[in-house]
Amino acid sequence: MVKAKRTPTLLAGGNPRVAKGEGDAPVQAFIAAMPGWKRDVGRRLDALIVRAVPRVAKAVKWNSPFYGVKDEGWFLTFHCYARYVKVAFFRGTSLRPLPPGESKSKEVRYLDIHEDDQLDEARLAAWVKQASRLPGWRPRGQ
Repeated sequence: MVKAKRTPTLLAGGNPRVAKGEGDAPVQAFIAAMPGWKRDVGRRLDALIVRAVPRVAKAVKWNSPFYGVKDEGWFLTFHCYARYVKVAFFRGTSLRPLPPGESKSKEVRYLDIHEDDQLDEARLAAWVKQASRLPGWRPRGQ
């Protein structure tokens, strides 16, 4: 019996619902399930993060890919919305220059990437490097 390939469910706003897991494989499954033009953004983000932080730790938690430094915590995640991909820097208020999007959370800053945006990869890579050097975010109890 051959198993049929299941198409991941898209949650409200178009974010893929992918099983949580540690490592690169769940993150790649999430990126592969991103709809339309957002998939290319996910690939570009993942490649940029790996270039900036070669030993980056990866996981999928709460239907989003997380990037961090082993034993230091998570520094970045991204999430699909209907019209954009939202990149969240957990200690974003410590980055220079500040990422443009404010948050209700004291330290978090966002970068929203829309379909026709020209991504400033040099600035994004600088933010990723800075973020990876800061104490990371850890869920309570971890």
